Amino acid sequence: EEQLKSATAEITRLNPRPGNTWVGTVYDRNQSIVIPDFIVEQENDELIISLNQGDIPPLHVSQDYNQMLETYSNTEKQSAADKEAARFVKNKIDAANWFIDAIRQRNETLMQTMKAIVAYQREFFLQGDSSYLKPMVLKDIADKVGLDQSTISRVCSNKYVQTQYGIFSLKHFFTEAIQTSDGGEISNLEIKEKLREIIDQEDKRHPITDDEL
Repeated sequence: EEQLKSATAEITRLNPRPGNTWVGTVYDRNQSIVIPDFIVEQENDELIISLNQGDIPPLHVSQDYNQMLETYSNTEKQSAADKEAARFVKNKIDAANWFIDAIRQRNETLMQTMKAIVAYQREFFLQGDSSYLKPMVLKDIADKVGLDQSTISRVCSNKYVQTQYGIFSLKHFFTEAIQTSDGGEISNLEIKEKLREIIDQEDKRHPITDDEL
């Protein structure tokens, strides 16, 4: 009886849902997982870009439905039910083909945009150093692929690319240009990286002032 009381007291102090303490709610845990939309691999000096399709097979309409439509359409004496069935099957096949074509066009737009970004920021993808990022805005990519800036913005929103240097948001590659004293341009990200280096190396007992930075 004493052992039972002791065990009961111990159990009542435990969390019945210990997994909840991992990182938050189920929503938070799902949000913390990033699955890259693109993969950029380097082979010598060549950058290979691919869409991350995971285990998704290519889409197509089953031949069974095409044969079904042919059967209903080629019946010598079509009843009203046969005509209605043929119309129904044709509408579904057309809708499926439209959906497949929309997915194909979406993937083509994604690849065009990613290829333009990689071409523009080639040195970064080869070196992995943010100081190599060139100033780049949505208009630069929109002009390269012949699409509207709003389309490029939607394409890049919440999209990620896996590289040999880590996984990056596509928004990471868009940086504003800042004029230098000699009339050139550098990325604002490069300035932030330089500031971070200076702060990391400063004497913490005598930090550098904002004016000095």
